[in-house]
Amino acid sequence: MTIAVLGAGSWGTTLANLLAVKGQEVRIWAYEAEVVEGINRRHENALFLPGVPLAPTLQALRDAREAVEGAGVIVSAAPSHAVRAVITGIAGTVAPGTLVVSATKGIETDSLALMSAIFQECLPEVRFAALSGPSFAQEVCDGQPTLVVAAAREESTARDAQRIFATPRFRVYSHDDVIGVELAGALKNVIAIAAGILDGLGLGHNPRAALITRGLAEITRLGVALGASPLTFAGLAGMGDLILTTTGSLSRNRALGVALAQGETLEHYRSAHRSVAEGANTSKAGAALGRRMKVELPIIEKVGEVLFSGKPAREGIAELMARELKSEQWK
Repeated sequence: MTIAVLGAGSWGTTLANLLAVKGQEVRIWAYEAEVVEGINRRHENALFLPGVPLAPTLQALRDAREAVEGAGVIVSAAPSHAVRAVITGIAGTVAPGTLVVSATKGIETDSLALMSAIFQECLPEVRFAALSGPSFAQEVCDGQPTLVVAAAREESTARDAQRIFATPRFRVYSHDDVIGVELAGALKNVIAIAAGILDGLGLGHNPRAALITRGLAEITRLGVALGASPLTFAGLAGMGDLILTTTGSLSRNRALGVALAQGETLEHYRSAHRSVAEGANTSKAGAALGRRMKVELPIIEKVGEVLFSGKPAREGIAELMARELKSEQWK
């Protein structure tokens, strides 16, 4: 079976390599010509995954349609803002019933759509699964034991995705809550930016613990409003990924928060880093989705204000602490 991976960032390259090492025939589409050349000639993605030797059987292509032609499985790993354009471009090449596994963690800014909704609109005849959970690309490449979930509305689809990706060091659980898994994976990046801000300001363990807990409460509230199960957010795609991204030194979103706290602007940070910190755009989309669903998301709102409205980080923290007193839970 041929597998096509769309997107050769660090995560897309990692998943493509994992599948190639398993013995699958894997083609990966990359936007950047130097990435294609590096993978094919030197078996390395020096731009997004430097120093990691890739399987010599992994083939990189510049043409997305060529990459997906005849593929039984497509892994979508493009940044969330590019997913619609990428899959629209391949629409006539994808056969009905093809298994599509989305590894993108984000929300489309204009439509506020999750990736599953974009695929339902643009490629309605495919079988869709969302792959998410606590998984730094570098640690997967290093062979660190990693646990994730593959979520689909049909059990057979989730099971197929589970079998395709599972290795002795990459354990995949099946799941039936696509919305919850996708939303948790997207919004945890916003909370990770907030965690980085706390670290950049030199704050301690008390505020970090409070942030993670209240951030999870916000994500869960919105998820339930959208029809997700609250139990999903206590699992790998929720609490698991949130802990990893808010505390791990490899987190791009946390690193962005540290830089913001130290006075760097979002524009300058983006100009200096090729890898996408999805949480920036997701802070806008998440806040807008909360307003649409009439769900309060104070932390996500403040992160957006720091990123896009120039609000000083310490001022945002003070405003959160000064909010009206409320009960955490009251029967």
